Amino acid sequence: MRRIGLLLVGLTLLPPIVRGDEKAARVPDNYEVQRDIFYLPKEESSADEYQRQMCRLDVYYPKDQPGFATMVWIHGGGLYGGARKLAGPMKTCPGRLLEQGVAIVSVDYRLHPKVTCPVYVQDAAAGVAWALRNIQRYGGNPRQVFLGGGSAGAYLAALIGLHKRWLNEWGSEADQIAGIVPVSGHMVTHFTIRKERGIPQHQIVVDEFAPLRHVRADAPPILLMTGDRDLELLGRYEENAYFLRMLKVAGHKNVTLLEFKGCNHTTCNEPADGPMWEWMQKIIHPDAATKDSP
Repeated sequence: MRRIGLLLVGLTLLPPIVRGDEKAARVPDNYEVQRDIFYLPKEESSADEYQRQMCRLDVYYPKDQPGFATMVWIHGGGLYGGARKLAGPMKTCPGRLLEQGVAIVSVDYRLHPKVTCPVYVQDAAAGVAWALRNIQRYGGNPRQVFLGGGSAGAYLAALIGLHKRWLNEWGSEADQIAGIVPVSGHMVTHFTIRKERGIPQHQIVVDEFAPLRHVRADAPPILLMTGDRDLELLGRYEENAYFLRMLKVAGHKNVTLLEFKGCNHTTCNEPADGPMWEWMQKIIHPDAATKDSP
């Protein structure tokens, strides 16, 4: 059995998470899945071919559990790759949230180099806005819509959740989000955006496209997670640690950082599901005792 150490900065220490060779979780029998929903607020027939291909999302939701919480998940891939599909085994976040009766809205978006900044930010925000507008029709609680993502998706989730501009463009509000969960995301301006400008990835930029630029005391609760600082990409842990520090300086009262010791940028996704669910429960049921993590 493999033991993964867990370091937390900002709140109470959580215990290490133990993983065995458990069988992969799959979509439960009590879930419905609606795929390939076009999320832009216009007629699909009026969209261009690339919009029709990429501006889509899938909804995984429990059929018999009205009032469920929802995780809107934005995939990673450096803003130039990746896909929304949660097909096959679901060993890691966010798929294991399905075991807890949580809906998942998995969002695609157009990618570099076919588009450049800020198109992928606008697309992802449109997908989040769709979920905020529509999840109640599926039985979900519109006040319990969380926003998360991995790597580039974590960057987009943080930027959309912190900078009110992006959801405002689609008639929604960042303050409607119950909590933000970036897993190993840039908090500075993303390296692909810097690449578009001819800036090398080791040269840091903090401009309007950096979540760090938009720290605010009244942002939703935030759970930051990264791999081991010595194994992560491009100083990713340190970016998140500074982001946490500046949120606290700004007066934010509910931000936590987890560092998964022994995990790199890719493998940190595996142990993230347990702390994610434990943290979500504290927001969903603030007066209840925390239940066991999956």
